[in-house]
Amino acid sequence: MKYVVVLGDGMADEPIEELGEKTPLAYAKTPNMDRLSKLSEIGMVHTIPDGMKPGSDTANLSVLGYDPKIYYSGRSPLEALSIGVPMEDTDIALRCNIVTLSEEEGPFEKRVIIDHSASEISTEECSVLLEAAARQLGNDIYRFYVGTSYRHCLIWKQGQVVELTPPHDVLGQVIGAYLPQDKALREMMEKSYDILVNHPINIERKKKGLNPANCCWFWGAGTKPMLSSFQEKTGKRGMMVSAVDLLKGIAVGAGMGVALVEGANGGLHTNYAGKVEAAVKALTQEGYDFAYIHVEAPDEMGHQGSVERKVLAIEYLDERVVGPVVEKMEAAGEDFRLLLLPDHPTPIRLRTHTAEDVPYMLYDSTKPERHDWDYNEEEGLKSGNRIAEGHLLMDYFLGL
Repeated sequence: MKYVVVLGDGMADEPIEELGEKTPLAYAKTPNMDRLSKLSEIGMVHTIPDGMKPGSDTANLSVLGYDPKIYYSGRSPLEALSIGVPMEDTDIALRCNIVTLSEEEGPFEKRVIIDHSASEISTEECSVLLEAAARQLGNDIYRFYVGTSYRHCLIWKQGQVVELTPPHDVLGQVIGAYLPQDKALREMMEKSYDILVNHPINIERKKKGLNPANCCWFWGAGTKPMLSSFQEKTGKRGMMVSAVDLLKGIAVGAGMGVALVEGANGGLHTNYAGKVEAAVKALTQEGYDFAYIHVEAPDEMGHQGSVERKVLAIEYLDERVVGPVVEKMEAAGEDFRLLLLPDHPTPIRLRTHTAEDVPYMLYDSTKPERHDWDYNEEEGLKSGNRIAEGHLLMDYFLGL
């Protein structure tokens, strides 16, 4: 038996008036999910432990079977693992987003955060900007490392885990109340704006109608993670397929394989076919038992507050991932189980994550069930199936 997880990041949502009071998942045209749901178990799962912040870090740990209350040590340290950042036990890792702030005259703290991803800036452009900031801000205590797109890393030698605000939680708001209390971090953020605001890359971006990447924003502080081996824990050899450093880092920490897919960028127009190919190849040719296909696009569209683009992201997930995975696994003659779910909701109304239950769908090619339901939030709730602790879902899926 082979096992495939398809994770639509932030796919769950609330009913939206312009969609006829349907959620994007219920409204989207998803023929592959609709067909599979009639042959699957559906239900709801609570991926965010009570009292913890709803993030892709805690939620994906939970989906992979790691209780965040035990294993979570911060978001950025997991990403640091992915990009090969050396961490000592006394180091603190922080996420360094390159964000878009408003550029009107006035004090730094009066600026508004417009975009947490600077129009989903490319890694190539953003690495130049990060290096420009790092040349003036970096030293033996603060070391910058290039990640992917707008997502980068700062290592604070012998630092402290300080409370910091995720930029996507405060989009459209004045930043003053959300700046770090730590003086050095705050000063670096302000200086980074001065360094980047008139950088040639940002001048060109504005000419093209793109948001400038004009400030470093620190968040997600944490200590070196200590995850147990996924294979030792489950008896399954696992492969991660994701464009996002966070997911790659979790995989590295758990001793899983990490597929490198050219053109996988975490955006709406990522290389879906390449992701599917990498997962199926791992399962059918490379001796892996388990593949985790993570698709970031629904979450990004939720943060952007775009109903149309979130619906499109879900339709792409159905057409370009769910359908082809099933087709290719069947063509290979493999018995397989498929688990489809979001990690958390990212409601359009809020443009950030929430901790509500999310719908799951579990399909087994060897014993399809017969039901008259579709896969979405309302139907999952009506099913009466609920897993109250998200980290238990993986063992259930694997039959452990």
